[in-house]
Amino acid sequence: MFEQPLAPVGGSLAMSALTAAIPLALLFVLLGVFKIKAWKAALVGLAASVVLAIVAWQMPVGMALSATAEGAFYGAFPILWILVNAMWVYQLSVDTGWFAVLGDKIRSLSDDQRILAILIAFCFGALLESLAGFGAPVAISAAMLIAAGMKPMKAAVVSLLANTAPVAFGAMGAPIITLAAVTGIDLHTLSQMAGRQTPFVALIVPLVLVFLVDGRRGVRQTWPIALVAGATFGLAQFVTSNFITVEITDIVASISTVVVVLLMLRVWKPANPIQLHAEPLTADSDTDLTRIAGGDTLVADAVEVKTQGRLRTLGAIAPYAIIIVIFSISQLPPVKSWLLGNGMVSFRWPGLDVVSASGKPASAQTFKLDHLRATGTLLLFAGIITALVYRVSPRRMLLAYREILVKLRFTIVTVLAVLALSFVMNLSGQTASLGNALAAAGSFFVVLSPVLGWVGVAITGSDTSSNSLFGLLQVTAATKVGLDPVLMATTNSSAGVLGKMISPQNLAVAAAAVGMAGKEGDIFRKLVGWSLGLLAAFTVLVVLQASVLSWMVP
Repeated sequence: MFEQPLAPVGGSLAMSALTAAIPLALLFVLLGVFKIKAWKAALVGLAASVVLAIVAWQMPVGMALSATAEGAFYGAFPILWILVNAMWVYQLSVDTGWFAVLGDKIRSLSDDQRILAILIAFCFGALLESLAGFGAPVAISAAMLIAAGMKPMKAAVVSLLANTAPVAFGAMGAPIITLAAVTGIDLHTLSQMAGRQTPFVALIVPLVLVFLVDGRRGVRQTWPIALVAGATFGLAQFVTSNFITVEITDIVASISTVVVVLLMLRVWKPANPIQLHAEPLTADSDTDLTRIAGGDTLVADAVEVKTQGRLRTLGAIAPYAIIIVIFSISQLPPVKSWLLGNGMVSFRWPGLDVVSASGKPASAQTFKLDHLRATGTLLLFAGIITALVYRVSPRRMLLAYREILVKLRFTIVTVLAVLALSFVMNLSGQTASLGNALAAAGSFFVVLSPVLGWVGVAITGSDTSSNSLFGLLQVTAATKVGLDPVLMATTNSSAGVLGKMISPQNLAVAAAAVGMAGKEGDIFRKLVGWSLGLLAAFTVLVVLQASVLSWMVP
């Protein structure tokens, strides 16, 4: 048995925390400063975490390697299982020519990049987050923006930043449900508190999106619709999370916002629209139809893309409509119960026997293989149905799948290494040392609490995982220093979402989705300032809610 030490470096919690931060610092510095490719930076960070686990935290070598293997397996399933199948659905629509049709349909809604950033990245991305999460919203919304004609780098940055406001309630409320489970606080109370924090993020995000697309001029010309979108989304989040139920918060918010924005566009449009750079589906290195089909393009004989009217529209949106229908069906109580009863396999990961400093078994030792209900499995079903609708032969389906695996090869290495790093840090006690050092700051913890949530998501790429790691720690620290545990626990989740845009895992997903694998560092540099700036603003809100705005805490 291995017991995690909290202060293994010189008996000092502060020194141990600084040492624990080395793998993360290496990863981000290599990405952002030295412009090292993400897969190489991730492997360096992983190596550093393993060495520290063995040398400084005195974790047995076998356990350190077992933790590495478990993290890599988790990276493969469910994370890469989601990404690969989401990209496969996208590839099928590209290969058959329907993705070009989708681009035309999207441009018919608006030819203004700023409006499409709100409609696709913010609204539709939030709907996907509510149903799937785990990278799928970023991959799919970025691909849709490119279909409409947005340049790849801009599509990646916009999609990543938009994937903030809905994350705390994403995947049918999974982060808040997990937070309630690990802290013992009433689920509805946590849902209410989150619904009194995340709307402030939602209000700002559309304004930031139009700034990213068109700078100050974009904000000056489109602020009315950006504010309406943010306010509608935030209000819907507040009402649903406080008075209805946590599971459908983002579904209600995203659909409400789409309806309101489209209605507003009927009576008001911004001046001087930023035209799209529309050259859809050129046969470049990422969409070489001849190479994918083995010498015979799919567009020629798979589906008649010249179909006009309603059928043309239905064909263009078919993959995304299929995804939404499948995920919605999976959430119906009878179906969900059957999937939970027949599609969940739990087992203890071999080679691990770890307890925390408090003597409790580390939760990560039990691996839950949710193979039937997994987001990636549902996306696989969506891809198969899409292929049937588009009349794609089994051979061509497999060729498209192989193409995605080849295209994502470096992204796969990145995700496997980052998740392995995360598990090594968590199981060795490095993450606990880092978290406890922040929690030992006394009354100043109210300022550090959002930082802790942000760090958790930056490490794991998941708000759910961050809540599992730090949720109870937030409550314990809050109780010790006289802060409201409901506020601090929820802050871990609500502030954590601001770290998702710079998580190496999500950077890799976005880069792969826009055909820029290896350019994760470039995307990181464009987003890190916004991530830190939004975190600082959110921290001010938390400080106020802990003092003059304490009436907001349920």
